[in-house]
Amino acid sequence: MSSFFTVFSDHATKVSDCLGQAASAGDYISCGVSIVWSPYLLIFLFSLGIYLSIGLRGISLRWIPRSLALLWRGRKSTEEGDITPFQSLMTALSSTVGTGNIAGVAGAIAIGGPGAIFWMWITALIGMATKYSESLLGVHFREKNSLGKHVGGPMYYIKNGLGKNWMWLAVLFAFFGSVTALGIGNAVQANEVTNSVIKTFALGSVDDTTLRLSIGIAMAVLVGSVILGGISRIGAVAAKLVPLMAFCYVAGALLILGLNADKLPAAFALIFDGAFNGTAAAGGFAGAAIQKAVQMGIARGVFSNESGMGSAPIAHAAAQTSDPVQQASIAMLGTFIDTIIICTMTALVIVVTGAWSSGESGAILSASAFAAGMPGGDYIVTIGLAVFAFTTLIGWSYYGERCIEFLFGPKAITPYRVAWIIVIPLGAYQKQGLIWNMADILNGLMVFPNLIAVALLSPVVFKLTREYTAKQNT
Repeated sequence: MSSFFTVFSDHATKVSDCLGQAASAGDYISCGVSIVWSPYLLIFLFSLGIYLSIGLRGISLRWIPRSLALLWRGRKSTEEGDITPFQSLMTALSSTVGTGNIAGVAGAIAIGGPGAIFWMWITALIGMATKYSESLLGVHFREKNSLGKHVGGPMYYIKNGLGKNWMWLAVLFAFFGSVTALGIGNAVQANEVTNSVIKTFALGSVDDTTLRLSIGIAMAVLVGSVILGGISRIGAVAAKLVPLMAFCYVAGALLILGLNADKLPAAFALIFDGAFNGTAAAGGFAGAAIQKAVQMGIARGVFSNESGMGSAPIAHAAAQTSDPVQQASIAMLGTFIDTIIICTMTALVIVVTGAWSSGESGAILSASAFAAGMPGGDYIVTIGLAVFAFTTLIGWSYYGERCIEFLFGPKAITPYRVAWIIVIPLGAYQKQGLIWNMADILNGLMVFPNLIAVALLSPVVFKLTREYTAKQNT
């Protein structure tokens, strides 16, 4: 018990020291990451995930084959909704499969060591129950807006499930969601793509503002051509791009791992040892304590698969379905695909090639690892990152729209889309470390109100799931 309290005491001391030594806005933002991603949030996130897993009797893992079958059937649907169940998952995946899978994983390893990968896995396995629960609530409590479109998400299940006394929490989530979208769903994506493209194709200096803005403007034009068409066009584009690019990226990673198969046992040993013992310094790597491995693994894990953030329910609420349980079963596959499959591919390549100790970070670390694994491997990362980031930019634009619409009504959608397009080139030339720290803070701010709502509405999740299970067994 004393060690438990020591964690909180040490954390408070580190935050106090950080704030006392901060000399710039960037320093304060860096301190903010430790404040938001405190042991309190990590324990809340883990505890709720375990509680939901137990309450659902492990269906988030047991139902994976059933979920895959439902996804296959969900390619077409005539039920009420705006996009097919398959397109809703691809839209959700379009926002989760992005820089978090390439740059986020690399950043977690660079800061927390290989042990961070283990905690990303744990976050995903527990997070599947959270993703299932929040998506079920998103569909169950959805409503139609004045334009006749289906809208849902945490702000709506707080409003319709918890009542008017909790409207402050719905407003809080919608505010954080609209701002977070511009950060992690926009600026981070644009920034990482720009860094990777300039580095891989040797276009010039990564500090060249004109070059960075040019890449950002090109991305803005492409994204604008999609998001101005609304959720139907977003869903159609995501349904084509996401599966294709995910397959190509995973195939490239598997080829590298096949060429380095003899190093895989040592890589897994390093991951598990680092998760519980920390990682000793090696090469350009500074070494990481267990606490940093846990913090970075969970923070970047949530950034990648978004379980508990409340973003995916917004996409799944638009699905053509009349059964919240079936759509939630499809939704939880997003976490499995994103983290257990795609993030793991990136992480293993970084570890088996030894690039993790190079001193690099972000997409550049991933690109150098793939290049070390096979000739031209860095092009797989850069092209994959560009496509993943593009789909994330269009997916998160929809999330931000729904949040801003909840706050100000449909009239705010068009101005928000314009702002979205403008932020892309602005994010392209910001400093990498500042962008990621802001993303981690915004992630945490979104998680808090959503986790509170999911916890309070968990009896609804259990009840609907039991009813569905009983019906299937009769």
